[in-house]
Amino acid sequence: MSQSSVSSETQVSANDQGQNKNKTTISLSAKYAYHFFPSISVTDAGSPFTITATATTPAKRAAFGSNYNKITPLNSNQRHSSNGKAIVSYSNSNSNSNSKQNCYKNDYSNNYIHSGTLPFKYIRNSKQQVEGYPKLQKLYKLKEQQVEKYSTRPYGARVDTENLAKTLNSWVYDYDLQFDVIMIGALTENQLIYPLLTKLPIDKLCSKPGFLFIWASTKKISELSTLLNDSRTWAKRFRRSEELVFIPVDKNSVYYPKEWSIPEEQILEEVQWHCWMCITGTVRRSTDKDIIHCNVNTDLSLENSSTGNSAVPAQIYKVVENFSSSTRRLHIIPTSTGLKKHVKMRPGWVIVSPDIILDNFDPDRYKKDIELIGSKIPYNDEIEQLRPKTPV
Repeated sequence: MSQSSVSSETQVSANDQGQNKNKTTISLSAKYAYHFFPSISVTDAGSPFTITATATTPAKRAAFGSNYNKITPLNSNQRHSSNGKAIVSYSNSNSNSNSKQNCYKNDYSNNYIHSGTLPFKYIRNSKQQVEGYPKLQKLYKLKEQQVEKYSTRPYGARVDTENLAKTLNSWVYDYDLQFDVIMIGALTENQLIYPLLTKLPIDKLCSKPGFLFIWASTKKISELSTLLNDSRTWAKRFRRSEELVFIPVDKNSVYYPKEWSIPEEQILEEVQWHCWMCITGTVRRSTDKDIIHCNVNTDLSLENSSTGNSAVPAQIYKVVENFSSSTRRLHIIPTSTGLKKHVKMRPGWVIVSPDIILDNFDPDRYKKDIELIGSKIPYNDEIEQLRPKTPV
């Protein structure tokens, strides 16, 4: 496909280039290329070119329109194999050589069309990301032990959605509570409620410097962007810094978007979840080693066999814990997450949700726990030496 060109139109065409009979151009729509034409064969035999391809579902055939009548169904025995390797052939009878050239490659898009297995499923180290890296393995182990040592007991506050703003305001004005890390939302579509979130006293709850992690599906990204750009709310105190992404690897996963959330006219399925990290105050990577530890985890997390069905996967909590050296962490889940995604308690966190099992949070008791362990995890020379550094 090195001679292919991409057009913005929904069409497929093949034509010789004037006097140069050995050169063939295939024009494909970028939007439909992987879905309608996972494997293509073009043959020039001195007559109009023949394109062999496959469309997948009735909906995609309908979206492709009248051009679908020009498509010959793909011969599965010749065009792809069971291990996900596709054969793409190109031949031209006018060329000097009559030999047929076969190109073998890993075509995971083609394999998905025929097997239903998502490409991310083939990533080998999704569970053990530091496998084969002894120093990083030691770093992860030391960080895990350190975070566990300086964590409060698991706290839960069962609060209905309609009482959420009232409860958080009480914590701010009656108990003078503040947190260094605040996470909002979970991996469900019903969490980003714009009117509700604007009423929460996030700017009063979050210390300075502090970190805000807020979840949204790909479908809700525009709403999240609107929320964080609204200068009339607490969002004016925060600036977006990083983005965490979580990707489910199976259509049977509880994190995979449901069919009702995908518009019928949409061809591509947007499966990833986004968590935007925002900062209030000034934090510098090079000097503020007592506040943040950069480069310990990656910003991309894949579902694996240990993920489970928590409202927020455990590996996401670990990313936050390894990044921030603060011990005061709050997770706000505004609405119910449903029966298939459980809200689980976690040491070092205060989790506010209508679905939390244990309702044991007491502000005065929590403040005493923080006094015992301190509001910051102590600096550790060995961890600092093992931690990958940002190039200067």
